[in-house]
Amino acid sequence: MKKMSMIILVFSLLLLTGCRSLPFGGQSRIEWVDFIKLNGKEYNGIYSGVLADEDYVGEQIGTVKFKVVGNVTNPNYKIKNGDAAFHDKGTVILKIKNHSDLIAVKDTHTINGYKVYYSREDTDYKWHFKDMPIEKVDRIEIYHSHLPEGDKLISELTMDDEINSFLQLLVNSEENPNFQRNLKTGDPTFYKMIFYTEAPIAYQYYMQFDGDTYFWHPWDTSIISDEMKLFIIGN
Repeated sequence: MKKMSMIILVFSLLLLTGCRSLPFGGQSRIEWVDFIKLNGKEYNGIYSGVLADEDYVGEQIGTVKFKVVGNVTNPNYKIKNGDAAFHDKGTVILKIKNHSDLIAVKDTHTINGYKVYYSREDTDYKWHFKDMPIEKVDRIEIYHSHLPEGDKLISELTMDDEINSFLQLLVNSEENPNFQRNLKTGDPTFYKMIFYTEAPIAYQYYMQFDGDTYFWHPWDTSIISDEMKLFIIGN
């Protein structure tokens, strides 16, 4: 009996820890990051940034040769040039002008139409909110996100005073990692906030509203003042 209990415990731990290969002939499970490998370098997706303008896109520098997700089950697989996690074979890879550490591919589901990637070999990830040069933000877009028809632009801020007021709401948001959102109203409303500077990558962050409280996740969960509603009236 003790031996059987131990077997059940070990098997349960294997499932809980998400092992890449399971005993008894089970399927391997691999959780890929969003990457593209090109010319010996691995590029990772910038999840908190979008292309600021199509004018930054340069010429084609390659194509995806192999999509690993759905085709690779070996956890020891070594990625090679032309591999991509989620893009289909034949996807065109484009350079970003004057930025050798950045590339892009077309993506109709992304704001401004391109998914952007950075070279892990050449630069660190620098698109967290703490990295954003607030003094250089000259335009903010707010989108109602997670809609069946896609993101919907609901507000665009271009005046210095409204940009500064909006940014201060985020800067002054109060960290509350123990915050529990209101579950009685169902799923929260999701928003995307896009911050433009002179850089080719605009900063992108999410905000949520649960019917009572605006909150976001610059690092830990942070609560935003109710004054935020002034920027999304009519949504």
